[in-house]
Parts: sequence; structure tokens; C-alpha cells
Amino acid sequence: MADKQLNEDLSKVIAEMEQKCTEHPESIMAHHHLALVYRKAGRHNDAIRELKRCLEIDEQSAEAYINLGAVYFELGKLDEALQANKMALLHAPNPAQAHTNIGLIMQQKGEQDKAIEAYTKATHHDPKLAFAWVNLASAQIMAGNFAEALAAAKKAVELDPNFPMSHNNLAVAYYYSKDFPAARKAIDEAIKRGYPVDPNFIKAVNEEH
Repeated sequence: MADKQLNEDLSKVIAEMEQKCTEHPESIMAHHHLALVYRKAGRHNDAIRELKRCLEIDEQSAEAYINLGAVYFELGKLDEALQANKMALLHAPNPAQAHTNIGLIMQQKGEQDKAIEAYTKATHHDPKLAFAWVNLASAQIMAGNFAEALAAAKKAVELDPNFPMSHNNLAVAYYYSKDFPAARKAIDEAIKRGYPVDPNFIKAVNEEH
């Protein structure tokens, strides 16, 4: 019932936004809002069309490039996502989000060194961007750089103590740093905030003394 209501609400919003785009065909805001609603409704190709329309209106719209990259990423089109975020870097006043997105793409490609480079750039541009620190910790763990991972995870928790994934990554970093009591405490914090911690990881930590 809730899903049906949500679909009906989205359909109504989409119809209203489509009408606005018809009435104001040169309004980048109208096309952008329509693209975001299309994306929420799972209509990715329509979202891409509207975001490209935004870029026809303003080829320097960093926000349109960022969201275009996000849609491509959701579709698994990593090369297109990467290109969109590289374009965002050229136009964004603060490129931290684009660098973070590039890091996510590089991680998805299995290129941890490039992911670390991108996340590090993001933290330089916006030292308070917790999501960048969380993902930097993840990439450092994957690369086997456990001291660096621990530092990044601690920073993420410091910036946003309520972000569940930061506590999970902190637990993993503590585990590989052989600080098992701290890992168990971080697991508890992650679970408390609703993070689905891997049961096998919990078991592995609890087996250590």
C-alpha cells in the first residue's frame, strides 16, 4: 500500500514537473528537478535526457554533471560516470564531491590506488566531508594500508558520529590493527546505528582475545 502511494505521489510530481518544463523550456532548474524525480522513480534514461538538456542550457553546470555521473554509476556505466565527474571538476567551485565520486568509481573498478588519490583530494578540498573520509578508510583497508585506514576512519567518526558506516570501517581498521577490544566496541556502535555488520566479521573479531 505504501509503495502504491509513493508511486502515485511520484507520478503526480512528475506530471507537474513535466508541465513546468513545457512552460519554461529554458529553465535549467525545472529540467534538473524533473531529472531528480525521474531518478527517484527509477526512470534513469529519462533522468539522463533531462540532465543532458540542463547541459545544453548551461554547459558549465557542475551540479548537472554530478547528478549525471550518479545516474550512470547506478546503471553500472562506470566510464560514462567517470567522464561526467571529470567534467564536474572543471566547473565546480568546490570539487570535493566530484573527487569523492571518482573515488567510488575507481573502487568499483578495483583500482584502489586511484580511489585513494581521489578521496584524498576530496578531503583536501573539504576536510569536513565525512563521506570522503569513510570511503578513504575503505579504500585504504582494501589496499592493505591499515594505519592510514585507521586514521581516516577515526576522522570520519569524529566528523559524523551518527554515520553508521564510519563505525563499521573503524571496526575493520581496528581489527587489522590487532586492537580487538576497540574493534568490538566499534561494531557495537555500528549496530546501534543500524549498520548491517557482516556476521562473519563479528565472528572473526569475537574469536580474538
